[in-house]
Amino acid sequence: MATDRIVITTDQGEQVEATAPVIISASRSTDIPAFYAKWFFNRLAIGYCAWYNPFNQQKMYISFARCRVIVFWTKDPSPIIPYLSELDKRGIHYYFQVTLNDYEQEGFEPNVPSVKSRIATFRELSELIGKERVIWRFDPLIVTPQLSTDMLLERIRGLHHCLNDYTDKLVFSFVDVRAYRKVQTNLVKETPFFTKDDVEQAEMTYEQRMEIVRGLTAIRDMYPKRIQLATCAEDIDLERYGIEHNRCIDGELMKRIFADDKELVYYLHTLKWPEKDMFGEIPPIPQKLKNVKDTGQRKICGCMVSKDIGMYNTCRHFCVYCYANTSKEAVLRNKDKHNDESESIIG
Repeated sequence: MATDRIVITTDQGEQVEATAPVIISASRSTDIPAFYAKWFFNRLAIGYCAWYNPFNQQKMYISFARCRVIVFWTKDPSPIIPYLSELDKRGIHYYFQVTLNDYEQEGFEPNVPSVKSRIATFRELSELIGKERVIWRFDPLIVTPQLSTDMLLERIRGLHHCLNDYTDKLVFSFVDVRAYRKVQTNLVKETPFFTKDDVEQAEMTYEQRMEIVRGLTAIRDMYPKRIQLATCAEDIDLERYGIEHNRCIDGELMKRIFADDKELVYYLHTLKWPEKDMFGEIPPIPQKLKNVKDTGQRKICGCMVSKDIGMYNTCRHFCVYCYANTSKEAVLRNKDKHNDESESIIG
């Protein structure tokens, strides 16, 4: 069921094979809630969307026919909030990964709303769907010659004060600079803080990372209601601080918050949809549970199997640390191709 394929009819009347995932990620590669909410719900109504492999540009069709959970990733959920009732009507579960950083002074996220506005939207979403379904991300953590770890922690402390009652978890990661040439290029090109010779200094040393970790635990422990801390795709072991490795596409979270959906819970254990008996009963969950990790992600990624429907070079936040955009120019070229009726995000 995790990788089931079905036959669909495209907008052009052609019958083609499509992947029909149970869990859809929307999306690691672009901000669908902020920029493509209308497109997403148009495609949901039609029943499928198209996705292009970023490495070979091969086209793949993704059917919504068996979708039971959608995980949204966003810096600005406000455009999608009016549409969420449609998912409720369809019986599709969902939760949000909301990145709320504070890099206003540095201009690292030039096309996101103000921090004040994003805090208000975060709270609105949390009150609408429940705080357990709105996960706060401060991602990534970056230092500059002018932005020290102490200053960064002070900003996180301010956000934490505003969000503590509106989420159960804070997920964080450290910026990856050495691994992505395009991140290095954009940090040099789009900010005044780095040159080609020193751009790798945006990536924290081990000592700086531990300063952040100790600071985050101190912030967490200031409050009677402590939110959970977790890292995203980091190999550093922080168990002694009560910080776990996160699973952003999180089967355990889904089992807990969507527990009434017994068919989904069975799938989350087995990656198979249950076959009901003659009385309509779901079979017991096997004692030997299947490994549900998504092997298509990085080794240190804890996410379970899902299908991402986003496209690189389509996010218009223009964040300078983003690995999913080659350049602002590439994004603007794709913007001209997009319309809300197209099969894919890029046209």
